[in-house]
Amino acid sequence: MIQLIRIIRLLLLSVIFFTACNSEKTADEGQQQNFVDKSAEVRVVVGDSAHLSAPQFITTPPLPQSVSFAGEAVPLHKSDVREALENELTVNMFRHSRTMVALKNIERWRPLVEQTLRENGVPADFIYLGVAESELDNNAESYVGATGMWQFMEATAKDFNLPINRDADMRRDPKLSTEAACRYFKWAYEQFGDWTLVAASYNRGVSGIQKALKDQQADSFYDLHLNQETARYVYRILAFKLILENPEAYGYFLKPEERYQPYEYNVVTVDEDIDDLVSFAKSHNTTYKELRLLNPWFNNTSSYKLNVPRKTTYEIRIPAASPGNLQ
Repeated sequence: MIQLIRIIRLLLLSVIFFTACNSEKTADEGQQQNFVDKSAEVRVVVGDSAHLSAPQFITTPPLPQSVSFAGEAVPLHKSDVREALENELTVNMFRHSRTMVALKNIERWRPLVEQTLRENGVPADFIYLGVAESELDNNAESYVGATGMWQFMEATAKDFNLPINRDADMRRDPKLSTEAACRYFKWAYEQFGDWTLVAASYNRGVSGIQKALKDQQADSFYDLHLNQETARYVYRILAFKLILENPEAYGYFLKPEERYQPYEYNVVTVDEDIDDLVSFAKSHNTTYKELRLLNPWFNNTSSYKLNVPRKTTYEIRIPAASPGNLQ
């Protein structure tokens, strides 16, 4: 009898064990099948470039058949050049917040910057160097003290006739700083005869690029081995050019009214001190805040005064629109 009970118990345990194994196998197979189905679904989505149920859709940024900077062809047939440009395109295409800011901001300053470049014989593509430097922010300041839209250091600014004193820092004036940048670009072009090298020199310095060209017996930026910052610099400019000129191709969609519009203003020329800029603003039907917005070069933040040096005149922008409606 005892022997019979043992046999029955063994049979029951065997049945339970095999049932559990089969259940586990079935669940396992179900999970594997589910994974295969989802994987196939995602593969179809990516293969067909369609948005069905993939968690996100990420792709290599499109690269045109040909790219140029300031009328100079970029040698995309060289794999290192192509890959370097693709890298900067990828970085900035997925740098969503800052690239969106650049897209919104560039139309505010494009008319002034491109006109100034054109008047000074500098290719319009150099506006994208300004984007790479500061996103065209007049109040930008780097940790080493480079300031303004074109990120001039104080010594360089003075070399290119950009006034800086206690009350005024013209590195932050969009018109005068762009004119100073043009003076640099034209001077550098006289040294190189090549606009791409001019752009690279804005980061490395003219002497630094000249030395690299001589030491490496090269005559093109694209043949130089440079420090990482300068090596990436020109490609970053090119990436901004491609994205900002054709934003939809890189996933950015803005309505015309979503882009920042150029400021509308009149100009008042002053040649003597202004003791109270608040009263000055009110006398011109505006506010001190709007005055500072249009004249970011005001440098005295400890008072509301503007001291004008002898034999000097300043052009102060006054909103053409009514207060609170600066366009």
